[in-house]
Amino acid sequence: MHYTEPGHSGWLGFAGMLGVILGFFHVIQGVIAFFRQDVYLTPGGQLLVLDYNTWGWIWVIIGLAQIAVALGILAGKTWARVLGIVFCGLSMIGQFAFLGAYPVYSVISIAISVLVIYGLIVAPRRASA
Repeated sequence: MHYTEPGHSGWLGFAGMLGVILGFFHVIQGVIAFFRQDVYLTPGGQLLVLDYNTWGWIWVIIGLAQIAVALGILAGKTWARVLGIVFCGLSMIGQFAFLGAYPVYSVISIAISVLVIYGLIVAPRRASA
C-alpha cells in the first residue's frame, strides 16, 4: 500500500482565519470590560463572581492565546489543532457565562467557536492549511 500526504485542507485555513478573528473579538471584549463597563449591563457590577477587570484580563489572555494558536493552525502545526479545540471550548463556556449581559454577541461567538472546532476536526490528520 502506498501512503500519500493529505496535502492542504480548506477547512484548516477556514478554521485558522476564524480563530484569528475570534481571538481579536475576545481581546476587544476584554478591553471593553476595562474601559466601558456600562456596555455589559449586569446587576451588581459582576459577571458571575468576577469583577469587570478580572473578566477583561481573562478575555484578553484567551484572545491572545487564540490568535497564537490560530497562527499555529495556519502554519500547519498539529499541536495547534488540539489547542484550538481546547480554546474554543473554553471560549464557549465563557460566552455561556456572558450570555445574560450580551446575548447576541455571545451567540455569535459560540457559533464561530463551533465552526472553528468543526473545521479542525473534519480536516485530515496530517493536512495543512
